[in-house]
Amino acid sequence: MELSRRTFHALAGTAALGFALTGSGSPTSANPARTAPTGPPPPVPSADGQPHEIGFDPYSLLVDGRRLVLWSGEMHPFRLPSPSLWRDVLEKMRAHGYNAVSVYVAWNYHSPAPGRYDFTGVRDLDLFLRTAAETGMYVILRPGPYINAEVDAGGFPGWLTATEGRARTSDPTYLRYVDEWLTAVNAIVAKRLFTQGTGTVLLYQIENEYDAHVDEPSGRAYMSYLYEKVRADGIDVPLFHNDKGRNGHWTPGSFGTGGEKGRWLYGFDGYPEPDRVPPDWGLFGSGGATGGATASPKTPGFLPEFGGGWFDPWGGSAFDGKGYAEARRTRDAAYERRFHLTNLANGITLHNVYMTYGGTSWGWLPAPAVYTSYDYGAAFDEARNATPKLAPMHQTGQLLRFVPDLAKLRRAKSVRATDERIKVYHLTNPDTGAHFYVLRNDTGEAVSSTLPDAGIDVPVTVPARDAKLIAAGLRLGNRTLVHSTVQPMVSLAAGRQDIAVFAGRRGEMAQVVLECADEPTPMRLDAEPAWAYNLGKLNITAPLGAGGLSRVRVEGDGVDTPMLVLFADDATALRLWPYETPSGPLLVYGPALLRSAELRGSTVHLTGDTTGQTGLEVWGPRGITHVTWNGRPVPTRISASGSLLALRPLPGVTRPALPALDGWRRRAGNPESEPDFDDSDWTAADKETTFSTTPVPDGQPVLFADDYGFHYGDVWYRGEWTGAPGVESLSLSYSTGTQGLLMAWLDGEPLGTHRMPVPDKDRARQGTWTAKAGFDLPKRLRKKLREADPERRHVLSVLVRPMQHDMDGEALDTHKAARGLTAVTFEGGSPEVTWRIQGAATPDSVRGPMNTGGLHGEREGWHLPEYDDGDWKDARLPRSDRRQGVTWYRTDFRLDVAPGVDASIGLVLDDDPGRAYRVQIFLNGWNMGQYVNDVGPQHTFVLPNGILRTRGANTLALAVLSDGTTPSGPGEVRLTLLGAAAGGVPVKPV
Repeated sequence: MELSRRTFHALAGTAALGFALTGSGSPTSANPARTAPTGPPPPVPSADGQPHEIGFDPYSLLVDGRRLVLWSGEMHPFRLPSPSLWRDVLEKMRAHGYNAVSVYVAWNYHSPAPGRYDFTGVRDLDLFLRTAAETGMYVILRPGPYINAEVDAGGFPGWLTATEGRARTSDPTYLRYVDEWLTAVNAIVAKRLFTQGTGTVLLYQIENEYDAHVDEPSGRAYMSYLYEKVRADGIDVPLFHNDKGRNGHWTPGSFGTGGEKGRWLYGFDGYPEPDRVPPDWGLFGSGGATGGATASPKTPGFLPEFGGGWFDPWGGSAFDGKGYAEARRTRDAAYERRFHLTNLANGITLHNVYMTYGGTSWGWLPAPAVYTSYDYGAAFDEARNATPKLAPMHQTGQLLRFVPDLAKLRRAKSVRATDERIKVYHLTNPDTGAHFYVLRNDTGEAVSSTLPDAGIDVPVTVPARDAKLIAAGLRLGNRTLVHSTVQPMVSLAAGRQDIAVFAGRRGEMAQVVLECADEPTPMRLDAEPAWAYNLGKLNITAPLGAGGLSRVRVEGDGVDTPMLVLFADDATALRLWPYETPSGPLLVYGPALLRSAELRGSTVHLTGDTTGQTGLEVWGPRGITHVTWNGRPVPTRISASGSLLALRPLPGVTRPALPALDGWRRRAGNPESEPDFDDSDWTAADKETTFSTTPVPDGQPVLFADDYGFHYGDVWYRGEWTGAPGVESLSLSYSTGTQGLLMAWLDGEPLGTHRMPVPDKDRARQGTWTAKAGFDLPKRLRKKLREADPERRHVLSVLVRPMQHDMDGEALDTHKAARGLTAVTFEGGSPEVTWRIQGAATPDSVRGPMNTGGLHGEREGWHLPEYDDGDWKDARLPRSDRRQGVTWYRTDFRLDVAPGVDASIGLVLDDDPGRAYRVQIFLNGWNMGQYVNDVGPQHTFVLPNGILRTRGANTLALAVLSDGTTPSGPGEVRLTLLGAAAGGVPVKPV
């Protein structure tokens, strides 16, 4: 709602006065006695150097006394290891209507050892928070200490698995480590708080989906400790926790907060399946502790996580092997509309979509439940491309930003559609009198119906399994909307006119009815719209999508300010970009993305992206006569709609050519399997006790990798003994995550490979898998042992791929379950074995401890671009080798992507699915993921710019682990272009 300057100041003053009189005196307060009126939302946030107040009431957040509907998207900086690209994703989110970003901070990503914390390079949290402020995004910070997030150990550092103390309780040993972590992370966060004007951190989460000890003293004491610790560290924004479901856990007053009141928000997570009828978790629900938002009636409805997709496990059982493309198909734009609009109708005004950009679980970051890609079927894909499912997020986000009536809604009188297959939610704003109707169709066919109870006597169509929001009695600038059959998207004043944008599905006939006391003089600026005037109402109709954007200008109705009504279908709406400037709002139409707009004198300077050739149209404040696009002048003329219209199209992007990958070099990489390998500098595996939840078998040493400081990647064991000629078989018990495997050699002879099964849907989330691998010695080897010198030394070499730690979602210390060998037994002999273990070498100071494991080539630096492989053998792909063990392949390639082009490039691996092997992919030394040829479903791996040199030389190294049962590759290995745009952001090499 556009307000006059006088009205604006009156409302702002009233809000500020009410806050001053009823607030607690702290930067954050809640539940004022006089509720804040509906008015303009807070300005776009920034690190403006001014103190700010953050409060809330049952309706919404209050920022400096103004209502804010939080429309947030989740992204994880640790899943995009190129800090330059953080800005790219944040700018895209901001442009598409999001006003906040929610971020986990993963303890394991920043802490290679107790007392050591790294916030530099790709781990620069302060840089991310500064970038968020520069792009105008609030931040919801979620530093755990436990985060889940489908990352190794739920975010706990590897070293914590080998420590005493029960995690996620008030155990003093655990809390000592938690204190270290929070001290380190909060020292950074405290400098970027919105309350202090030094950043845009708006909300802060403690713990994550913590439901294990809710009714126990240790759980309440733990939550109290976290609360008071965070406050002691200077974090003064509202705090919250996300209930794992609608359980009413950790509502205000359920645990001690050091006497502080009114600064704690209850939130709950929701991930409904696409075929489920959207539930009512608020105003229209059943109420009570398990009713969602109604568990905490004095705080606003808050969904810290609502499903913007879902994760996929090894083997792809979640989406029948079709991967994240199927996740995006089943959770498409209609899904997002149906569920998000239902939430909005239920009074949920703090809404975070998990994930909005999923990214990549590179290196050894992924939990056992997921493979490398964390695309999630999100609105932005793993390669940073906008997807069609952004349409409802874009439209609703802009609506919430430009129509403040939605920040304060009450349930209104029931309204029924004539066709009761359409469910109707009716809400009203008590201050403005505006009415909103969410119409939802849960059937499998489109339904058209009138709403006589609402005075809407023309059919409103809702597509199958979809929803729409329509408004009535809504003030749009200087006029009032009687009603519409399509969703309002933007209402702003630009220049000498009001602009209202309406959006809907392609092919839909949109109707907008405006109050006009006098007969207006409409001007049709495009061929599609039509209108009729009768009894003080102007009825405008337009088919959506027929000609792109449709325009109608309304004037001569007794209102001094003309009005421009714009109609857009989903695809067209995704090319409409409102943007706030200090001189007033802009509306830009045409390009694939608007990143920024700056007014200097009479020129508006725009930056953004184009993919294809496109027009450009700009509506802006008075006095704007010139336009630049990405620094270049754009010749324009003034159009009939009052815009500056480009005289010629903006150019699209020239898609870059990609080189073939050839010139491969090859080298075998498992010398540890040879009996004469020198393991004298390896760690002796001779411990007798452990803090693991896995018991140590009687008479055996602790063989668990974590107890010896090897937490990530492959682990080698070498057991040595003399004599024992009667050994005929042996059993190797081991414990891993999903898709773990074990390989064994005796005196250099391969005994075979054992691997965990591919999980089905029932076991996809199982975090720890255990097995006993039995190996009968081949006849020739048994004979060799019988005939050997009884004092002869024998060596059992074992390679285990652990596949990471359990996420411990139920707070049972399951992240401490053993990884690696757990027991070794022999049949036909009882050798006395001494064991040595070797895992990853000293962690890479740049890439971090999760980048590499314990393969020989990793310890020797074969994955690094500076390694000299001149003495390796030449090789051609595809390969068809049959051997048990590790083989490395390396090649170099150059790219020459033109400056000013953002090209997202991926690596594709493909082969006969019957071939059993897996590949670790290293680009310029960075471990970009793991490919399992006979399991899948992932075949394409995103190579993020910054790690990938798009103008220069790159080194690709593949560590191939084959089990010897089938021929192994690699097969086809090639680069692929995943997306390209003219524009982008400057990218610094990582």
